Amino acid sequence: MLVLAGPLILAPSPADGPGDPAVAARQASMKEMAAAVKAIAEMFDGRRAYAPEAFKVAADTLSARAGPALIAEFPARSLGAPSGAKPEIDQARPEFEALASHIGRLAEALAAKAENAPPAITRDMRMGAMLPMDGGSLLGKRPNAAEENPTKMPAEHLLHLILQDCSSCHSKFRQKVE
Repeated sequence: MLVLAGPLILAPSPADGPGDPAVAARQASMKEMAAAVKAIAEMFDGRRAYAPEAFKVAADTLSARAGPALIAEFPARSLGAPSGAKPEIDQARPEFEALASHIGRLAEALAAKAENAPPAITRDMRMGAMLPMDGGSLLGKRPNAAEENPTKMPAEHLLHLILQDCSSCHSKFRQKVE
């Protein structure tokens, strides 16, 4: 069962208004990404009917919004209050960009799988019981296992890794705004 780990959007605060177009655009993009992730997750969970075209649209949305597009949505002038993006993004820009780029590679692989999505969810789209989320194994964690070749991973596993990266990025670079 796929469980969404925490909120996936930078929620607007009363202080965020139409005054900062970069923040407003970023929030709209995050909402689109969150809706796409939710749609795919619900298809794999059986809470939403699987539809190959809807899977493709959602996967394409993630792919279009991640990687370089995601990095571009966080210019220095839009960080810190009233935005939920921490100013620390600039101090750790290489780490932030690496996370955004990794999400992009995973989302591209997911979109490629969705391009030829079958009429029903197949076993090879599912995350197998022996496929760990963090690259671990009985012999121990394999560093960068998820980076080896995401195109060979099942679609459900790619979604889990995207969620894992989103959660990691939010925990490091997102602040609550009141």
